[in-house]
Order: sequence, then C-alpha cells, then structure tokens
Amino acid sequence: MQIDRLTSKAYNVCEWIAKIVIVNLVWLLFTVAGLILFGIMPATVALFTVVRKWTMSETDIPIFQTFFQTYKKEFLPANLYGFFLVAAGFFLYYDLKLVLSIGGMFLAVLGVPLLIITCSYLLILLYFFPVYVHFELRFLHYFKYAFFIGLLNLPTTLLIVTALLFFCMVISYLPGFIPFFSMSVISIIIMFGAATAFKRIAKKQSKYQVQS
Repeated sequence: MQIDRLTSKAYNVCEWIAKIVIVNLVWLLFTVAGLILFGIMPATVALFTVVRKWTMSETDIPIFQTFFQTYKKEFLPANLYGFFLVAAGFFLYYDLKLVLSIGGMFLAVLGVPLLIITCSYLLILLYFFPVYVHFELRFLHYFKYAFFIGLLNLPTTLLIVTALLFFCMVISYLPGFIPFFSMSVISIIIMFGAATAFKRIAKKQSKYQVQS
C-alpha cells in the first residue's frame, strides 16, 4: 500500500514536470511563430491562460489546443497592450538615463518621483498578465487593476518577487534547463501568487457586501 502511494505520487510529480516542460516549449514555438516581436505577447497571454486554468483545478485541459485558441484570439489585442507596455518602459528608461546623466539638483528633484513611477510600472508589469487573463475590463482598467492589486497585497507581491529572484538565481546556474523551465515556472509563480491575491480581494468584497 505504501509503495502504491509512493508510486502514485512519483507519477503525479513526473506528470506535472512533463506539463511544465510542454507548455514552456509551446510558448517558445508560438513566440518564434510570431517572429518573436509579434509572438511574445500573445504567447505569454496564452501561457498565463493555461496556468490560470491549472490554478482553478482544471488540470486536464488540452495544453496545445487551449494555447492555440487563446493565441489566435488574443494576437492583435495582446500586441496592442504589449506596444503600450514597451513604449512606457522605453520612456521611463530614457527619462531615468537622462536624469542620472544630468545629476545635481535635477536628480534631487526628479529622482524620487521617477523612482516611484518606475516601481509602479514594475508592479503593473508583474500583475498585468494574471489580471488580463482573469478579468474582462476596459483598456486602461487592466493597468489600474494590476497596480492596485499589487499595492494592496504587498506581502504576496514580495513573496512573488522573492520566489522569482530565487528561481532566476537557480536557473542561471543551470542554463541548459532554460528552454524547458524558464517562462513556464515564472508564469506559475506569478499566477499562483496573483490567484491568492484575487481570492483575498474577492473574500473582502463579499464580506463588505454582507455587512452592507
């Protein structure tokens, strides 16, 4: 009986490792299929869609079919959001570079506001994909929700960042695993953390509605 349980657990572990590897390879395939530039955003949205279903206990979904359907559906919208995020990122990067190069009073006055804006941008970037695949919102509301969910759940946000840094440190010593475990593991860390934040917010909202 004990051997059967151990065998079952080992099988489940191997099955999940296979799923993580497959979804990462599919992400790479569809990213390259979109010539990287136009493929990375819809492929990442599709990746988070699959992982979101896993967080909701839909573990037996067909990975490739789910990925492909989401990729087709989100190709144009995802690239539009990607353009917006990249443009904002470049704008912040060059602003920071300019302020640091000038220095002096200019740095003293604008350094702190730019740092706050940059941290806000990174917070939005961290939660954007989970929010995008979990909610149906208007264009700017995705960025607003991502920011406030991250800000209102700082302990969860810090845990996600810590886990990401730890994973990146580990994978840097094992570069051969990058094609198999990079984005899939990153998306799992972020999506599971975000799902915890979503549940906490939903619980607070339902409690508030009952009290009202």
